[in-house]
Amino acid sequence: MNGGKVTPMSGFLEFLPEERIVEQHFLDVIRETFELHGFASIETRAVETVERLLGKGGDVDKEIYGVTRLGRGGEETGPSAGGREPELGLHFDLTVPFARYVLENAGKLAFPFKRYQIQKVWRGERPQEGRYREFTQCDIDVVDVGQLAAHFEAEMPLVVADAFRRLPIGDFVIQVNNRKIPEGFYRGIGLDDVPGTLRIVDKLDKIGPEAVARLLVDAGATEAQARKCLQLAEIRTADLGFVDAVRELGVADATLDEGLAALAAVIEAGLTHAPGVLVADLRIARGLDYYTGTVYETQLVGFESWGSFCSGGRYDSLASDGRTTYPGVGISIGLSRLLGLLVGKGLVRASRCTPAAVLVAVGAEETRPRSAAVAAALRARGIPCDLAPSAAKFGKQIRYAERRGIPFVWFVGAGAEGGDEVKDIRSGLQVAADAATWLCPEADLRPAMLLGV
Repeated sequence: MNGGKVTPMSGFLEFLPEERIVEQHFLDVIRETFELHGFASIETRAVETVERLLGKGGDVDKEIYGVTRLGRGGEETGPSAGGREPELGLHFDLTVPFARYVLENAGKLAFPFKRYQIQKVWRGERPQEGRYREFTQCDIDVVDVGQLAAHFEAEMPLVVADAFRRLPIGDFVIQVNNRKIPEGFYRGIGLDDVPGTLRIVDKLDKIGPEAVARLLVDAGATEAQARKCLQLAEIRTADLGFVDAVRELGVADATLDEGLAALAAVIEAGLTHAPGVLVADLRIARGLDYYTGTVYETQLVGFESWGSFCSGGRYDSLASDGRTTYPGVGISIGLSRLLGLLVGKGLVRASRCTPAAVLVAVGAEETRPRSAAVAAALRARGIPCDLAPSAAKFGKQIRYAERRGIPFVWFVGAGAEGGDEVKDIRSGLQVAADAATWLCPEADLRPAMLLGV
């Protein structure tokens, strides 16, 4: 690579080694949790046709990164009309590519199909704290043929709760609503533009109730209707009290009744399996058009200003081939957004910047093969280790380990009768050791996650 000044590029998150260890820990825990709940892994291509990406609904055209081939010129290839390649874009979430994947592979999948997907996505947003142009999402979805059992809507947040309780993130709240509640409520008070009203109400946390009320009136609502919308959005309970609170607003509608019953089932499941975690919050709208049932958003307690780190919902018609519809429900953890706070604010860090638990010292370059044999024996037993880069003085090799947080240094042939010794450089304790039998303490085998600075 040629020399010269490197200009930073905003919106792309790159971690230092010790930060990457934190990210890897989160990825491992999330993956393990998804698999414990029976979700199978898939990976989809990075690009989709722009036509498919635009079919998602919502104002997404400004977010899509187009993909072109340099030097393509007027070459005509591909099966699309006119012989030219279709216009391609990088996927900006994992739901749209998953819907396409289901349609293409429906004959080979067993339904209901439970999948998890952990991949990079790209979004053309203005980079700012917690928002990136490239970021990692961790998704789970369940899809079925024709109809999807309602109990899957309760399962989604419980899987996330299991994962988050295993991670060093502190307290969190999963806010749940059902799109049928505002849909039925809005129609019950005479507002027929449900998607438009939802998109306005979804701005509550960003612009506040007074600004939302003005936008609703500007969009055609009366002041009384706007006030009713805000009253609905103010309802938030950690139990089933939201049902009576909605009833007290005096709106009658069959769709509203369906939504209340569905949300009550989700909250009941939360009270049983994750008490204190799920909250019925009727301001949660999720602005995207394809959600049709339960919707979710997740916040860290004390960091509500950062918004949601995990969101999703039910969609009944995102995947369809014109004959068969594949309804589904899913939830997505915004891992880069989550770590941007935790790592960036120094709220969590790794105990060392390398996976190695042991540094095998080298007494002299001519004895390096013996040290390498010890390292190989330790690795064969699942103990991560590093081999000293040079036969420097042992004090310098110990400092090499200290700078990286490696807890143990192994000295080959330093003990009685030419045996090996291992030193815990934190306590200074040095004891005889055999690479074939020595046990690394479980707490030191992998880097630990440390809270605070």
